[in-house]
Amino acid sequence: MKKPNHCSALPKHVLRGFSLVELLVVIVIMTILMTMGAMGIRNLTGGKGTSTALANTEAVFAEARQTALGRGAPARVLIDARDINDQNNYLRRIVIAAQDIDPNTGLPISNQWSLQSRGYTLPEGVFYSMDLSRSAGNGGAAMQAQNMTLTKTTDSGQYVIYEFNSQGLCTTPGATFVIGSGARPKGSAPIVNGAAKRDFAGFAIWGNGETSAFRNPAQIGDLSSIKNF
Repeated sequence: MKKPNHCSALPKHVLRGFSLVELLVVIVIMTILMTMGAMGIRNLTGGKGTSTALANTEAVFAEARQTALGRGAPARVLIDARDINDQNNYLRRIVIAAQDIDPNTGLPISNQWSLQSRGYTLPEGVFYSMDLSRSAGNGGAAMQAQNMTLTKTTDSGQYVIYEFNSQGLCTTPGATFVIGSGARPKGSAPIVNGAAKRDFAGFAIWGNGETSAFRNPAQIGDLSSIKNF
């Protein structure tokens, strides 16, 4: 009896593997997708940092207002602009100062201020913008750093100042506060990089001391030409 030929049971067409060209095409596509994903995550992280910082900063302003009301004396929000070589604090550290109270009279002491909090530091890569922040609404002049003398002399120096009076009212109604993402070359002021060109946020401080976040980039100012903070 003739033995069956098992070879005849094999399929006529055997599946082949991927060619080298096909593998290279797949690798290139995966590389492009991974690069696009990394860029998206970087932008999302930057936006999240700005959003979180804005919410925390609004809380600092609310705390300063309550400090003024509670003490019956003016209070200020200070943005640190003392030392451009300070990588951690320059245009990133935000503190509250209040006018000292005379223990004998219970009245505020003129031109004598002390820090009231340890402060809040903006996330890495997020900075306060003096150029975009305005002293009296969008049509006002850009904010400028001023000399601030504090009871603890080591804390004295240049700060950007927002003030609430003893009734918790903003002394510069319509002033704005703007922050954004950027890069900080060592020993230099922060700059805006291309990836973060639109990653800015801010709010206005009204006469009653309340804040209102901007909902549209146009409320912040012209971001197309901004280069420095």
